[in-house]
Amino acid sequence: MAIIETRKLTKSYGSIQAVRGVDLSIEKGEIFGLLGPNGAGKTTTIGMLCTIIRPTSGSASIAGYDIVQRPSAVRSKVGIVFQDPTLDTILTGYENLELHARLYGITSALRKKRISEMLQLVDLTDRRNDLTRTYSGGMRRRLEMARGLLHRPAALFLDEPTLGLDPQTRARIWDYIRKMARKEQTTVILTTHYMEEADQVCDRVGIIDHGQIIALNAPGNLKESMGGDLVIIRTKEPPLVKIKALPYVREVKFNDGVLEITMKDAHLHLSGLLFMIPGVECVEIRVPTLSDVFIKLTGHDIRDDSAEDSGSWIDSVARYRQKGK
Repeated sequence: MAIIETRKLTKSYGSIQAVRGVDLSIEKGEIFGLLGPNGAGKTTTIGMLCTIIRPTSGSASIAGYDIVQRPSAVRSKVGIVFQDPTLDTILTGYENLELHARLYGITSALRKKRISEMLQLVDLTDRRNDLTRTYSGGMRRRLEMARGLLHRPAALFLDEPTLGLDPQTRARIWDYIRKMARKEQTTVILTTHYMEEADQVCDRVGIIDHGQIIALNAPGNLKESMGGDLVIIRTKEPPLVKIKALPYVREVKFNDGVLEITMKDAHLHLSGLLFMIPGVECVEIRVPTLSDVFIKLTGHDIRDDSAEDSGSWIDSVARYRQKGK
């Protein structure tokens, strides 16, 4: 069952087309990563899905509600965890969740039950009566995710959920995200600059560039589309024509003394390949990563951020509005 559906979703700012006919279908309980360089259109796409930005054309629905015709109903069906902290630090963890529950009109009897369930889900029951200013960064993130799930949203949007956290805390946050998606059957849509994390946690990823979805598949399938293993050789004068003619070689790049070869079954053919290349200084073999896929499709690394586009996607939406676009 698709919780989120878009059909030719488009947004233009004057003569600039930020999003160009995006088609997506995201299932219930799916963890979906929307990846793209800054300025690619992911901020605008998420802004439209959350009803913050009105689309120019096309359509989209969340849990069956159209984002243009039923924006209030859509907002009742989504939860959002922003990149920047939004907890009230003069309140306890319990009080933060109670405030959110009251704002969403959750009844008193159900409110206590849901708060207890969410605190247990993110392992914060023992700290529920402590002021959130005493929480660690990871604990605050977990409480924000609990708050986003409190009203049982059909879709939970996570903007860079592990940014700025240490590796151990990041790993725990992803464990909680998986557990929440499984237990609550909530569809999770996340953005992240950590490609290895998107690879590990996402059921599918969509790569967006120049306002269009240019790749959409499971991380494993996207990596397989690279065509084989990556062999990186440092040498000065490789016989490029002969290498490209080899039946197991898929792609060859040579730049500034570094030869990059995409080939099938490198462990079987490496010795024969090295025998025909003179002056080999060093060799590296690795399987493709999601980052390799991203670079191949977009032409640059996801971390190549411009100053103007830095910050959370909600900040970017605010900048658009300030410019009157």
